[in-house]
Amino acid sequence: MAAKQFEMYECCSQDCDLIVEVVQPECCEQGGEFTCCGEKMGRLEEKTADFKTEKHVPVVEKVDGGVKVTVGSTPHPMEEDHWIQFIEVCSAGKLYRQYLKPGDPPEAFFPIDADGLVAREHCNKHGLWKN
Repeated sequence: MAAKQFEMYECCSQDCDLIVEVVQPECCEQGGEFTCCGEKMGRLEEKTADFKTEKHVPVVEKVDGGVKVTVGSTPHPMEEDHWIQFIEVCSAGKLYRQYLKPGDPPEAFFPIDADGLVAREHCNKHGLWKN
């Protein structure tokens, strides 16, 4: 199966945190595979329903000057061993991403005026989520 634009893949090794995103999918029309650490990389599935008691689904809010994306209706933990690595929005073929680190609030502001955007976030423990 051919890779699609904006799909993400992660290394399956427990010692590696590599995540790659498909930018130019035409090179993979023959069903190419991505590998890392000698293993086939796994495609990250975009989850849309909350998992356990933590909230992961990005919440998009129009604010003055752009949009604010908050991870979950209840703030997601931002601890050393459990945090949101990035938040991104995609609209009209443009991708905007904000990287986060432990201790940061689980939110991002994007100075864009766009309708119909899709927001995604990646939790280091629970994977990729979208609204």
